[in-house]
Amino acid sequence: MKKLLIVVDYQKDFVDGALGFAQAAALEQPIAEKIKAYRRAGQTVAFTLDTHQVDYLSTQEGKNLPVLHCVAGSAGHALYGHVAGLLQQGDKVFEKPAFGSAKLFDYLLGETFDNIELVGLVSNICVLANAVLAKTALPEAIVEVDAACTASFDEALNRAALDVLEGLQVRVINR
Repeated sequence: MKKLLIVVDYQKDFVDGALGFAQAAALEQPIAEKIKAYRRAGQTVAFTLDTHQVDYLSTQEGKNLPVLHCVAGSAGHALYGHVAGLLQQGDKVFEKPAFGSAKLFDYLLGETFDNIELVGLVSNICVLANAVLAKTALPEAIVEVDAACTASFDEALNRAALDVLEGLQVRVINR
């Protein structure tokens, strides 16, 4: 079985930076362990990075979420903690200016993964958006989100996102 783990936006600004929240830091060890397990099994690990420019506040997203974050080249743009140390040469890294990654979608169209698992931040925004893209690109693949490896700044939105994902035939595990 060919598997892919997508680590979504586990970046400093979402953990202890501009948009950080307490639950995000608690995900560091479970995400790191999951990455190690995929590597031991010889499976593929990819990362998405929320990536903005200094003009972010003048963008559509910036007008709706007026908090400068994940600016390319800034400390907040970097992967967080132990997860950063697990990035390997050759890993796919998809910088994305929006919630979902068009480049990730294009990559998946050319692949034959049987299982795609998503972890990271934020459950009700970028994790949800990229899970939908994965399900769209590879409709016959099993797409999963590990509830123990994702969170939101708002627990009600986190629960709602997991419900919506299940409604879209994305498996939510460890809920």
